[in-house]
Amino acid sequence: MSTSIEEWTPRTKLGWMIKEGKITSMDQIFAMNAVIMEPEIVDMLLPNLNQEILDVVLVQKMTDAGRISRFRAVVVVGNGDGYVGLGIGKAKQLRTAIEKATIDAKLNIIPVRRGCGSWECNCREPHSIPFRVRGKAGSVEVTLIPAPLGAGLVAGDVAKIILRLAGIRDAWTFSKGETRTTINFAKAVYNALRNTNKFTTPLDWGKKAWE
Repeated sequence: MSTSIEEWTPRTKLGWMIKEGKITSMDQIFAMNAVIMEPEIVDMLLPNLNQEILDVVLVQKMTDAGRISRFRAVVVVGNGDGYVGLGIGKAKQLRTAIEKATIDAKLNIIPVRRGCGSWECNCREPHSIPFRVRGKAGSVEVTLIPAPLGAGLVAGDVAKIILRLAGIRDAWTFSKGETRTTINFAKAVYNALRNTNKFTTPLDWGKKAWE
């Protein structure tokens, strides 16, 4: 289902700009507010991307033809250095569902702002998040709180995987709602990480968009 980079023929203008070497980093794409519509773009710019399967369930729905069963997979991808994506895929075959979820995760990849927002630490290293952020999905709300260096990830298993792939080593989390629903819990953590880009801190003043 996947295509090698050498055989890849871009279908979008952004894809051609990357293959021709006019764009060489993900930071440039987000500085342009461009929309990623081809997973090969992420494969080319982030070749060290890792993936984890967060959840696989069998879902059913009723149609005129009867009951249809499909697998639903939730996959997270990240390079462990400031980029993470979350995707969902459905298919009759498990492998196909995982492949669809992986592609969806690559298309939904986002930059994650990291820093040291803990008053207990103030080491200025990008090991945590720069400030407290919240994310919500369904009934689940997750709050990410900066933690000092060495505190580790004080979070549930799903949140730990997403934060680790995003490159965050230390953080406290507080969650409420039906957190046993993996898909909503994962979305809430992902949305919280997305919200790290909604604010500008004094450290960002004077920075160029592609730095």
